[in-house]
Amino acid sequence: MKKIILLLSLVSLTSCLKKDKITVDTIITDATIYTVNNNFDKATAIAIQEGKIIAIGTAEELAEKYQSRNTINAKGKFIYPGLFDAHCHFYNFGLTLQEVDLRGTKSMAEIVARIQAFQKVKKTDFIVGNGWDQNDWAVKEFPSKEDLDKYFPNTPVVLNRIDGHAIIVNSKVLALANITKDTKVSGGQIELKNGEPTGILIDNPMELVFSIIPKPSRKTQIAALVDAEKIMFDYGLTTVNDAGLDHKVIDLIDSLQKEKVLKLNVYAMVSANPENLDLYLKKGVYKTDNLDVRSFKMYGDGALGSRGAAMHKPYSDSHTQLGALITPIADMKTIANKIAASNFQLNSHAIGDSANTVLLKIYKDALTGKKDRRWKIEHAQVVREADFDYFKTGIIPSVQPTHATSDMYWAGDRLGKERLKNAYAYKKLLQKAGVIALGTDFPVEEVNPMLTFHAAVARKDSKGYPAKGFQTENALSREETVKGMTIWAAFSNFEEKEKGSLEVGKWADLVIYDKDLMQISESEILNMKPVNTYLKGQKVK
Repeated sequence: MKKIILLLSLVSLTSCLKKDKITVDTIITDATIYTVNNNFDKATAIAIQEGKIIAIGTAEELAEKYQSRNTINAKGKFIYPGLFDAHCHFYNFGLTLQEVDLRGTKSMAEIVARIQAFQKVKKTDFIVGNGWDQNDWAVKEFPSKEDLDKYFPNTPVVLNRIDGHAIIVNSKVLALANITKDTKVSGGQIELKNGEPTGILIDNPMELVFSIIPKPSRKTQIAALVDAEKIMFDYGLTTVNDAGLDHKVIDLIDSLQKEKVLKLNVYAMVSANPENLDLYLKKGVYKTDNLDVRSFKMYGDGALGSRGAAMHKPYSDSHTQLGALITPIADMKTIANKIAASNFQLNSHAIGDSANTVLLKIYKDALTGKKDRRWKIEHAQVVREADFDYFKTGIIPSVQPTHATSDMYWAGDRLGKERLKNAYAYKKLLQKAGVIALGTDFPVEEVNPMLTFHAAVARKDSKGYPAKGFQTENALSREETVKGMTIWAAFSNFEEKEKGSLEVGKWADLVIYDKDLMQISESEILNMKPVNTYLKGQKVK
């Protein structure tokens, strides 16, 4: 009888202890968890409730207090915070998925072949393609309208260069856009040959063409966003910083997120045109659990590949060209001062050393007496030695490591030996700023964040070239690179208290790998792809 009473007491005690435990949505155990907190601590188990991290530590620690019907044994896998892309074009990337993909083409003949193949599947009355790069061709010269007129004499064709700062169009488009040898547009170039337009337009003149391209339908826009989101989750991206959106697209993203059609976290940089500035400066910062609208995107100059980046001295391979500022200095100052008087950030595109000088000085003047504004220089690609110290003042460099490994084949020709030393100088920028945000600029580059990681730490392309790396003095460590893709990117968005690391109280955005990113060989990095991606505690891959 005593034994029965003792047994019942133990059962009762066990039951009480079990009832005292907190039931949570999910517990993950038997993992190596990189928290990316201040100490870069590791853990082995994590508990999630209502989309947020409620506890993190060892399985034994969590078992004492928590229980869940959804307990997952990770079987030794490796967990990192959900990845950020700190500079990309998420919406435009989605649109390119509905258009002709020209990335990786090696000639105009291959471009024509891809267009023809696309037309067979999806006949369109207005052809738009994206991703060509003449620097990848045997003859590294811009194409001309004649290359397109031969095959598409009556159908308008607009093909965007990989960097988004140049287009090639056929004669049909020139006629529709009323572009002639006498057309003048500041902040760019309409290329002429023998006194006539070649079909190449660089920077601001491209707007003449964009204004005649049929606008995507709402159905196409939604398809673009949904298709792009699937690819983000597949690569472990849980937050994207979309660099330059119109208010109508932002409203669409917001509505789709509220309808649960879209789940991805979007940090939206509003295009700093007069209409958007007036609207949002009156409206103020707008934030939900998935959407953060607290910054404007301004363009300083063009791209290095098309010689549109604004330089202090002429290009080394074209002594008559200096590139150009897209936005006049007076306008940049006015915009900066308006934004400085608000709670918004300013994030500005600056590639050439002259554009960086201009913008860094404007930032300094506009931010005098203002603390913790975290304004960003997007790209910070070529910086004069004297200008690096501006980044000590709270200005954040937001860079794209794959730009270095994509451009390294020809960047020296454009810049010359001396200027190249301070180009793609990520380590130097980090040392000055204390933080660095990492992205891809997709669809200019590939979406895959492991290409970013590899380029940052190895300074090599995907084929392992060059063997000793490109200007390796500016390589980042693995820990620095992880931070640049997580907590530092979150900090650059004023989001470090809610995501970017795996800590109690933050959203359970995380990515699970079957290998350890901090330990695998350089060559293995490129093959890394998440087993699972979680957004706010929900498995999205």
